[in-house]
Amino acid sequence: MSRPGASAEPGSWERLPARLRPLEVERPGHGNMRLIETTLLVLIALVLAVATVNDVVRQTGVNERENADKRTWRAYTGRNYHNIGVETGLFGISSTRDAVCGNTEPGAPDAKTQECLLVAGPTRAGRREVLGGWYVPRYIQHNDYQYRYGCFGAATRGLCAR
Repeated sequence: MSRPGASAEPGSWERLPARLRPLEVERPGHGNMRLIETTLLVLIALVLAVATVNDVVRQTGVNERENADKRTWRAYTGRNYHNIGVETGLFGISSTRDAVCGNTEPGAPDAKTQECLLVAGPTRAGRREVLGGWYVPRYIQHNDYQYRYGCFGAATRGLCAR
């Protein structure tokens, strides 16, 4: 059997337990197991790398879409407010329809009546298509179905309670 740490400088590996020190020669019968473990680790690392890249690309697309949604809301309403909320998950995680909400008059977020627009489609010239919209009373924290009113456009088809 090989001695642990024999090929290293004397004293440099002495602080480690014997099983963690480098080997001079591979122990008999352990080469195949190490090959399998290494292959599995490389495959796991590859899957994690692909998943990370996929997530970063998806999030970049969502961020670009949110910026286009905010520009669309400002252009459609004629208000240049900065506190505009974009709800990307309102219609499901894979949906490209978003709800963009902002105050109808200057004030703190949610302290005034909110005007929400339903936007969808691809980004063209930095904006997206407005399909419809609704209003939400002030001090309502969530854009829930029961609080919406004054629906217009595509929002009149089942997106509003009143």
